[in-house]
Amino acid sequence: MDKVKIENHSFTGFSWCTGWLFTIGFLKLSFWKGVLAIVLWPYYIGQYVSVIAGN
Repeated sequence: MDKVKIENHSFTGFSWCTGWLFTIGFLKLSFWKGVLAIVLWPYYIGQYVSVIAGN
């Protein structure tokens, strides 16, 4: 049987989500703008990072 290694990265995800929600609150976005930010920002961040990485 092969051994399975499970890695837990909950602290990184928690820190990222906390920073994200802080930014939404800091910018004083309305509810619907906050919802759009939660839905759309990951897409645009991914596009930006992929261009920088050269993919």
